[in-house]
Amino acid sequence: MTFASPPTPFTVRRRRPMLVTAVAVAAAVVLLGTYFAITTGQARAASTLLSQGRPATSSSNESATLGPANAVDGNTGTRWSSGFSDPQWIQVDLGATASITQVVLNWEAAYGKAFQIQVSDNASTWTTIFTTTTGTGGVQTLNITGSGRYVRMNGTARATQYGYSLWEFQVYGTIGGTGGCGSANVAQGRTATSSSNESATLGPANAVDGNTGTRWSSGFSDPQWIQVDLGSSTAVCQVVLNWEAAYATAFQIQVSNDAAMWTSIFSTTTGTGGVQTLNVSGTGRYIRMNGTARATQYGYSLWEFQVHSGSGGTTPPPPPPTSASPTPTPTGGGGSNTPPASFWGDTSTIPAAQNVVEVKVLNKTNGAYPDSQVYWSFNGQTHSIADTPYLDMPANSAGRMYFYVGSPTSQYFDFIEFTVGASVFNGNTTRVDAFGLKIAMRLHAHDGYDVQVGDGYPMFQESRTTTFSRFQASVPQEFKVLAQTQAPFKIIAPGSDPSFRSGGVNQNYFTAYAQANGINAATSDIFGCAGSLASDPGHCAALNRHVAQLPQSQWSTPSLYYQAAPANYYAKFWHDNAINGLAYGFPYDDYAGQSSFISHGSPQWLEVAVGF
Repeated sequence: MTFASPPTPFTVRRRRPMLVTAVAVAAAVVLLGTYFAITTGQARAASTLLSQGRPATSSSNESATLGPANAVDGNTGTRWSSGFSDPQWIQVDLGATASITQVVLNWEAAYGKAFQIQVSDNASTWTTIFTTTTGTGGVQTLNITGSGRYVRMNGTARATQYGYSLWEFQVYGTIGGTGGCGSANVAQGRTATSSSNESATLGPANAVDGNTGTRWSSGFSDPQWIQVDLGSSTAVCQVVLNWEAAYATAFQIQVSNDAAMWTSIFSTTTGTGGVQTLNVSGTGRYIRMNGTARATQYGYSLWEFQVHSGSGGTTPPPPPPTSASPTPTPTGGGGSNTPPASFWGDTSTIPAAQNVVEVKVLNKTNGAYPDSQVYWSFNGQTHSIADTPYLDMPANSAGRMYFYVGSPTSQYFDFIEFTVGASVFNGNTTRVDAFGLKIAMRLHAHDGYDVQVGDGYPMFQESRTTTFSRFQASVPQEFKVLAQTQAPFKIIAPGSDPSFRSGGVNQNYFTAYAQANGINAATSDIFGCAGSLASDPGHCAALNRHVAQLPQSQWSTPSLYYQAAPANYYAKFWHDNAINGLAYGFPYDDYAGQSSFISHGSPQWLEVAVGF
């Protein structure tokens, strides 16, 4: 049965405050449209992507959230933007001398009309290997030749009144340049996944962050694995395993082109722990350590998982693949809030998308509502999941998918929001406006990327009454009203409650603290990142998290958040109860990477769990 799409029951805000007004929405749509146009059909280089995750610097940044690291993070939803003057530059340190074969510039609307691509061995003396005065913007794929450790885009004339802005600055080539095994760690900063994690703070990204003070640790059983996506097919010549005390006596190093069929290029049953340097030979986009026997009663734990690439010569064909990986295991930090794999059901039956990504909606109301009373609504169509649990989602900008229980016009509803490009999914769950239903989502991509975000597993297991009661028990007195104003339908955000707005009893909740830190803003504007804070994500996030009094270098340290009042205890509750602690509790909750936003190319399917 198909229903007409119901009207939106209340006025909602985007997760970012600059999208609140109609003018800003229009501007965002124009930019998103530009983004779709320039990313479709991007060329792929045959050689290795060397720049992703490497240290990047720039001549200037438009703001603290638009720094150069955004252009080498592999995320086309983040960007670097310079100051509004000429000249400006962005450079990346590849870690070792490389032979450069291609540079891909993925420009935002503010692009360079005149610029050079330059290389250097010392970041001081530069050699130009490409120059133009007729830059076109969009995605510019430059097939060039040069050699150096440092590569930069040196902009000399802007195409707009703004600065230079790049979604991605990609450098392809081969480390070493003349053969042999390169010294650069091509795994550093790449996407890493694992079979399990001991805790939310011991995830696989710790093993590829270049920091020997952080580590990945698996669950306490055999087998376990950690794998890294190198971005493109790479000739691997050396792997360095820096073990913590919990090491493997038996393990294999394996490579794959699809993260499904694996070929072993090293195997041992007499692992020694410590730092193991393994000279290997193999080619693949994905590489993993597959542990089959632990040396201790604990799991497998690596301070660092380093991969070095060979250059020059021809790699012999690999032997036939030996095994297939298990059904994808979603990552979410491995903490107590992470749902088990069984929560998501059998994903093998999800149909292939004919558009961009296939969406499947799951009934996780614990029997409160049958499938015939769990509804989804998107772009003019509304269905119960008994009718169809699937949506073949096309490309769209600034979209929302709504979920209802009871009826398709019920006051019990919630939504996810997203921008879907021709080959990329960008989206999130959100509590910026209110809590309506328990929502979690799991995104799986063709390259093996698999991640889940949203409300944690324990919240799905408890009753709605318990959730409301726990909220009230967890927050200070000023915030308890948020679970009463629109109960039992919603727990609303503080910026929407009359008590925190002008004339309300809590209108000055943030006033003294904000003024003491140089900010004159209404309490409701601080909760909503509005007014003067609409263009200042750093201060808005710092005020909400009660770290504005600290040096700015500590604003990105989550362990310091919400340690004292005044703070946004509404947001804190959703972080405490979210998968991996990631939630959108206020509009700039993405500052320092704390939001539930996920972005990945070549998406395959998206599951959305709807609870009550």
